[in-house]
Amino acid sequence: MIKINKIKENAILPHYAHEGDAGVDLYSAENYVLRPGQITLVSTGIKLAIPKGYEAQIRPKSGLALNHGISVCNSPGTIDSGYRGEIGVIAINHSKEEFKIEKGTKIAQMVFNKIEKAEFEEVKDLDNTKRGQNGFGSTGLN
Repeated sequence: MIKINKIKENAILPHYAHEGDAGVDLYSAENYVLRPGQITLVSTGIKLAIPKGYEAQIRPKSGLALNHGISVCNSPGTIDSGYRGEIGVIAINHSKEEFKIEKGTKIAQMVFNKIEKAEFEEVKDLDNTKRGQNGFGSTGLN
């Protein structure tokens, strides 16, 4: 159960649009004009109490990305279970046109995940693998 606190009167509570959806929609609680290349923190007007052992990820909306070039700058953005501040979306305009975000506009989606806590052990050397240190395009494009 996710506890939610509406901190702005006009905030729209997140909800699943369709049965089986992985993410809930997040809505802007303010009006913005996002110029080409601009990054801004979009207010949702809500706070969450995410249970320990879970995280929320903020992800772009595919329609906003395809049709308007609007994305989430730090995609996916992570909200930890201990955070109790307002949920904000770091939106970026990748298009060449300004984009108006109005109160009530769907701006992102939020997905919840169970988190496993990793344990670390410092070692002198790591085991060898076939891939080794090859990365950053080492498999090519075709």
